Amino acid sequence: MIKFGTGGFRGIIGDEFTRENLEVLSFALVKILKEKNEEKSPVVIGYDRRFLSDLAAKWIACVFAAEGIEVQLINHDAPTPMIMFEAKRKNSFFGLAVTASHNPAEYNGVKVFTRGGRDASKEVTDEIEAQIAKLNLSELKTMEYSEAISAGLIKEIDPQNDYIDSILQVIDTTAIKNGNLKILLDPMFGVSRTTLQTILLTCRCNVDVMHDRHDPLFGGRLPSPSIKTLGSLSGRVVQGGYDLGIATDGDADRIGLIDRDGTFIHPNDILVLLYYYLHEYKGWKGPVVRNVATTHCLDRMAESFGERCYEVPVGFKYISSKMDETNAVIGGESSGGLTVRGHIHGKDGIYAGALLIEMRSVLGKSFTEILEDIHERYGNFVMHESDFHMTPKYKEKLMGILFEDKKLPEFPWEIEKVSYQDGCKVYFKNGGWIICRFSGTEPLLRIYSEMDNSQDAIESCRVFRDFLNLK
Repeated sequence: MIKFGTGGFRGIIGDEFTRENLEVLSFALVKILKEKNEEKSPVVIGYDRRFLSDLAAKWIACVFAAEGIEVQLINHDAPTPMIMFEAKRKNSFFGLAVTASHNPAEYNGVKVFTRGGRDASKEVTDEIEAQIAKLNLSELKTMEYSEAISAGLIKEIDPQNDYIDSILQVIDTTAIKNGNLKILLDPMFGVSRTTLQTILLTCRCNVDVMHDRHDPLFGGRLPSPSIKTLGSLSGRVVQGGYDLGIATDGDADRIGLIDRDGTFIHPNDILVLLYYYLHEYKGWKGPVVRNVATTHCLDRMAESFGERCYEVPVGFKYISSKMDETNAVIGGESSGGLTVRGHIHGKDGIYAGALLIEMRSVLGKSFTEILEDIHERYGNFVMHESDFHMTPKYKEKLMGILFEDKKLPEFPWEIEKVSYQDGCKVYFKNGGWIICRFSGTEPLLRIYSEMDNSQDAIESCRVFRDFLNLK
């Protein structure tokens, strides 16, 4: 029942996400720690605002404590990037975040981090699954939380100030203060309010907040900052005369951006904006890393800088690994996750938000105006996205068509090459592309296309959809 996807272990609450499964997962991690003689490495654990997250973090902690392994448990709901920050700072062999990130409210899960505070690689998650398969569950034990606290095996910690200070130390707080921006923050009922609002208020921004109460149902919407979910933020930005609106997903590792006129700034454009700003204005030289479903505008921009854009599979562990390997300036994905050189080895919507506000203050233009300048220089890149829910049986059928028979539709554009690195990606000779891949976190098939105009992007998705008989 415990299987890892691109974003850790996730499951429906009461089905795969149960106390029993969480204790089994914890026991497997205990076994790995002992096999590698890492019992003295403290395990950092944090949790978000989802239903059962706080209790689940304690259930997990108590299994480690019963085996004499110290747990440092963050004593309030916390952004995933803060948990990664603390795991990196404590040099923990394992860190854990109880979260299902942007998934629907009926899901919860666990993200596992390894030394350096980075997302567990596939090799590590495969090792965890193999360890689970050979466990003798009669040996699994736990202890009372209060007893573990008294014994010093569980220590409650609060790294919030240190995390906030780590961001304030690297952004241009003077420029932001001089920008005198009015900002509307939407945590999407998640965990970013305190950290991001504190950073912005320290920089003398005028900040208002919406959707900040504790609501495990996320107001009845998906806690993912997209054009479909940020309509209310967009409307209030315009009505209130704000310079911009910023949203973060449920665990604050992804970011959404609304410009002053209510325009939704696509995550692809956020990456383009920040790479442009960091390279051209802050003087950070180096390549950029993106996944297979992210804009090729980054490729063209990197080439103009005399740099390179590296393409990796979906899953932030691949981005952070390639960033380390190439000393890249920035890495990210079209779903809103990114990080920059010198920060944590994972997505951070809070740091990304602070950098965007710095950029807005330094350049003195709206994001739409900056993007117009960028696209005039590099051309237009328009993405269209479609998601389709899959039954296991139909998924198996499509897997056969796409990856065994390797059949493709008849596209009206000449094909340059096809890649099966992650999904099925078709590169067209006109510079456009389309990819069809199965989500690693939800029962979905996703189709993304990028062309130089919206009509062709929509049409290419239609061609693939009709070929696969998707409704």
